[in-house]
Amino acid sequence: MSKTKPLSIAEISRLEALIGYEFKEKARLDRALTHASARSAAAGNYERLEFLGDRVLGLCVAELLFSTFRNASEGELSVRLNQLVSAESCAAIGDEMGLHNFIRTGSDVKKLTGKAMLNVRADVVESLIATIYLDGGLEASRKFILKYWQGRATSVDAGRRDAKTELQEWAHARFAATPAYRVDDRSGPDHDPSFTVTVEIPGVKPETGVERSKRAAEQVAATRLLEREGVWQKSPTKN
Repeated sequence: MSKTKPLSIAEISRLEALIGYEFKEKARLDRALTHASARSAAAGNYERLEFLGDRVLGLCVAELLFSTFRNASEGELSVRLNQLVSAESCAAIGDEMGLHNFIRTGSDVKKLTGKAMLNVRADVVESLIATIYLDGGLEASRKFILKYWQGRATSVDAGRRDAKTELQEWAHARFAATPAYRVDDRSGPDHDPSFTVTVEIPGVKPETGVERSKRAAEQVAATRLLEREGVWQKSPTKN
């Protein structure tokens, strides 16, 4: 098992600026960004923090949705919650913050791509939330969560179902067909790949999605087709 150096003082300062919070216990922040492959278990990794962070995130997002959508049913709130706390959403927020530049992993993990690496990026976001919670309490973690999740919670597509599921049901009902996904290109280094995926339905113009994992690219392609066909309202933030 390989070992890596802990975060430098400069790296911790950059992270604190991104997060908007100054940590009392700097060692916790280092642990939150360390995968089990990077050092011995005795030195610590983010696995236990991820467990706690997942619960803190769920509570704060549920509270946000409950207060924002006062007339929404339990079912609608659940759909919104599941989307906002999904691995895809957490990984996207981590990418927005640039957290992948700070994650400590062993060489074997650096070779992972697709869903496996997406999960690592998502886990780090949850472990970071737990670290803020342990260092500064619920209010500090809530402030961080609102900073990155509030806009997503109120966006046009926040209450949508899974795009691939929606597209499959629409295609079955409209054309008695099943969408087919094809990987057209895979580029970039192993630690930061880019997948181009096309979705095709007989009798319908195909659509393409580009993302950092095959699954995410499929979701983008499905979303674009649903929006183009008028099944979903097009988000004003998307091209």
